[in-house]
Amino acid sequence: MMKPGTVKRVVAIAAGAWLAAGATFLACESEVYSMSLTLTSSAFRHNGDIPRHYTCDGDDSSPPLSWNGVPAGAKSLVLIVDDPDAPDPKAPKMTWVHWVLYNIPPTATALAEAVATKNLPQGTLEGINDWKHAGYGGPCPPVGRHRYFHKLYALDTVLPDMHQPGKAKLENAMRGHILVQTELVGTYQRSR
Repeated sequence: MMKPGTVKRVVAIAAGAWLAAGATFLACESEVYSMSLTLTSSAFRHNGDIPRHYTCDGDDSSPPLSWNGVPAGAKSLVLIVDDPDAPDPKAPKMTWVHWVLYNIPPTATALAEAVATKNLPQGTLEGINDWKHAGYGGPCPPVGRHRYFHKLYALDTVLPDMHQPGKAKLENAMRGHILVQTELVGTYQRSR
């Protein structure tokens, strides 16, 4: 026969072990989730400086991007590049969109430097950036050092042709279909 209070201690110990195991499982699951898709560039490292060549002060050409870890259930990929520091990082008022691509095939693993529309992976569709045209528009901050988020999403569907949607329309269509996402951040400040 157990002494009074023993059952409570056994339940508390069991509950603690269960919670610890659950927390470990959740931590592992979260780590696997965030590490499954990676996006890199040979032109700059994460949180590093974007070379002038890829900006309005250079050739304004898109940087080379590559990725791996696309989940098996992915049907398409989306790439959105934007700057949340516009117009001034000390007092941001908007997020400026630089590039919108969707329906990138999940078998694709990269976008070449200065990739032209005709050279995008087959099936890839373009959206409109905040200069009101399709294609890449490089960093061109009016003041200060800005951050440029290159966000890659793996979706469980192929989206319909939305005829060059803006970022908001595309994000609305993606809702409920994102399997995993990752980002690569670069920074740029113009020299005056």
